[in-house]
Amino acid sequence: MTNSMAEWGAMMRAAVAMGISPEAFWRLSLKEWRMLTVPVGPGPMARRELDEMMRAWPDIGSPSPSGEGR
Repeated sequence: MTNSMAEWGAMMRAAVAMGISPEAFWRLSLKEWRMLTVPVGPGPMARRELDEMMRAWPDIGSPSPSGEGR
């Protein structure tokens, strides 16, 4: 079995383990497959986290949201 054949076999086994039938597997686009199998990264930063970062590493000399310098 060639390397690419082994990859298809592993992908098919993963699909079956997720409850996807072989027929449905072959109808998936590459984008759909990646959405199912690629881990999702962290979500957007919360406002609280942004505020903490702004306090920890202020932009010295940059105007504040009120338009005044820091």
